[in-house]
Amino acid sequence: MNMTSFRGSAMQLFRGLLMLVAAAALLTGCASKFPAAPQSAATPEYNYVIGPGDAVNITVWRNPELSAAVPVRPDGKITTPLVEDLPAMGKDASTLARDIEKALSKYIRDPVVTVVVTGFVGPYSEQIRVIGEAAKPQTLPYSQKMTLLDVMIRVGGITDFADGNGATILRTSEGNKQYSVRLKDLLKLGDVSANVEMRPGDVLIVPQSWF
Repeated sequence: MNMTSFRGSAMQLFRGLLMLVAAAALLTGCASKFPAAPQSAATPEYNYVIGPGDAVNITVWRNPELSAAVPVRPDGKITTPLVEDLPAMGKDASTLARDIEKALSKYIRDPVVTVVVTGFVGPYSEQIRVIGEAAKPQTLPYSQKMTLLDVMIRVGGITDFADGNGATILRTSEGNKQYSVRLKDLLKLGDVSANVEMRPGDVLIVPQSWF
């Protein structure tokens, strides 16, 4: 290959790299067009509802033999003494207690049941999902007033390859509306103004940085 051909190939490679950088910048610019996530997102009327994988402690007053600590099966149901295959998923603790009382009333008079959730996973529709360049992408149970910083602590922050300020929240509770968040400012600069509240069902997407 002569010097002219070599220079021509080098220029083509350089132009290709410029096009790649321009495309990355365009993608980053598109991501930044999402509106900023609102700082407050939690709703005061939120009640935790039971999901598969939760653990519930059932106490039947004056009937210790009917009391039990049981898991919620993957199909969303529980089995307790005298009660088989009772749906629990999507119910709060009080509603499940009333349903158990109704089922037990066939066997004992005026049962009084208390249900306490002791292991929290929550229904799939309310879990927080973290995908992309998080240190430990995973699914988390939602808690009232949970913030972006809480989520980052749970997943161990972001990787060295993450475009932290290009991250977005996909809010399923608002018809998959997407919001931009500033993870780099929050984690690297300690900018607490970048901390926002999460909502049940949010998906946090952390993209890879192009350069």
